[in-house]
Amino acid sequence: MKLKKINENLQKALIDKGLTEANEMQQETFSTIKSGADCVIIAPAKSGKTTTLVMNVIQRLEKEFEESPRALIIVPNKEKLIEMKILFEELGNYTDLRVYGVHDRGDIDFDKNHISLGIDVLIGTPNRISEMFASAGFDVNRLKMYIIEDADELLRLRFDTKLARMSEAMGKTQRILFSENITERIDSFADRIMIEPVFFEMDDEDFEEEEEDAKEEDEENKEE
Repeated sequence: MKLKKINENLQKALIDKGLTEANEMQQETFSTIKSGADCVIIAPAKSGKTTTLVMNVIQRLEKEFEESPRALIIVPNKEKLIEMKILFEELGNYTDLRVYGVHDRGDIDFDKNHISLGIDVLIGTPNRISEMFASAGFDVNRLKMYIIEDADELLRLRFDTKLARMSEAMGKTQRILFSENITERIDSFADRIMIEPVFFEMDDEDFEEEEEDAKEEDEENKEE
C-alpha cells in the first residue's frame, strides 16, 4: 500500500494478502490514527473497516514490548473476535506482536493467567473485558489505543455505560470508534469519552467509485 511511512513488515504482509492499494478510508485515516488523535470512522459494511483497524494497530505497536497490553479492542461477539484475530495473524506475520482474545463463555481465570504472561493486543467482548477491569485483570496504564469495533451496534445494545467506565479508568490513551452509521448515540458517546475527535465519514459511493476504477484498470491490463 502506498501510505506515508508505513511499517515495512506490515507492508510485506499486506502485499502477501493481495492488498496493494489503500482504499479511500485507509488513505484518509492513516496519518491521523498514526498521530495518536482520537477518531470516529464511519463507513458502510464490507468497506475494509476491520482491515483498517488491524493495520493501524500493527503500525502503532510495531513489535512485542513489556507484559501489559498496549491496545484494547472491543468487539460485539466471539465470531468477530475470531475474524479479527485471524486478520492480526495474517497482517502481523512479520512481527512478534502477541494478540489474545477473550469472550463471555471463556474461563476468566485462564484468560487472566495467559494475559499475565505478556500480550500486546487484547481483543474482547464488552462483558468479559468489563469483568477483567473489575478484577484488575491487567494493567490499563500501559494502553496506547482503546478501539471499539461496530460501535453503533454496541451502543444500540446499551453497552455505553460499561464502555465509558472502561475509558474513564484508562486515563490518557488514543480512543477510536468504528461504526457503519453516524447516530446521535455515536455523537454523544464520542463527546463523552474523547478529546476533540476527528470524524471521517465514508459512504457507499466512495467505495463504488473505487470498484469501478479497479474494474477499468483490470480491463486495460487484459487488453495490453
